[in-house]
Amino acid sequence: MSSELAGTDQYLQPDSVNPGRRRFLVAATSVVGAAGAVGAAVPFVGSWFPSAKAKAAGAPVKVNISKIEVGQQMVAEWRGQPVFILRRNDETIANLGKLAANGELSDPNSQASSQPAYVNPENRAIKPEVLVLIGICTHLGCSPSFRPEVAPADLGKEWLGGYFCPCHGSRYDLAGRVYKAQPAPLNLPVPPHSYESDDVIVVGIDQGAA
Repeated sequence: MSSELAGTDQYLQPDSVNPGRRRFLVAATSVVGAAGAVGAAVPFVGSWFPSAKAKAAGAPVKVNISKIEVGQQMVAEWRGQPVFILRRNDETIANLGKLAANGELSDPNSQASSQPAYVNPENRAIKPEVLVLIGICTHLGCSPSFRPEVAPADLGKEWLGGYFCPCHGSRYDLAGRVYKAQPAPLNLPVPPHSYESDDVIVVGIDQGAA
């Protein structure tokens, strides 16, 4: 055997490869393979959830309301807007009728304001105890503060609870109906919504829709 061939055979022997270099090559190959697997999986995992574009376009949002205590409010999001969900008690619901009877509200039955036909015109809800509103003032788009307390010093002894816009002072009752002589011209909107179950509201799908 020539010395040239012998040198080639020696070069091809596996044992002649540096062990450290072998470990490096194996590790590098594994990393590249893992990265490829993750890259392939990301679009699949992402498809499990609505995209930001779909949400902005108005994809329905499911909200579990089982943890909301009476008198408390939670805030969800739909179409990039805050959605107020309030659980009202019997006293609050009764006060809604008093405000309308006293002539204190600009649009007590929401004849000029936005709400679905299937909500009660006075309490503005499918179920009287659960109010769902878009939390954006109808004046210049600020988000009103939730002020459920009765007769606070800064809002006056006649205040029975409601929403107060900190930007320009507009006041709404606990049905989102605007008081008279306010900067805001209309009641807070009621979005389309429905009940999937007693504890789950779907914002963005009308009650009774298929």
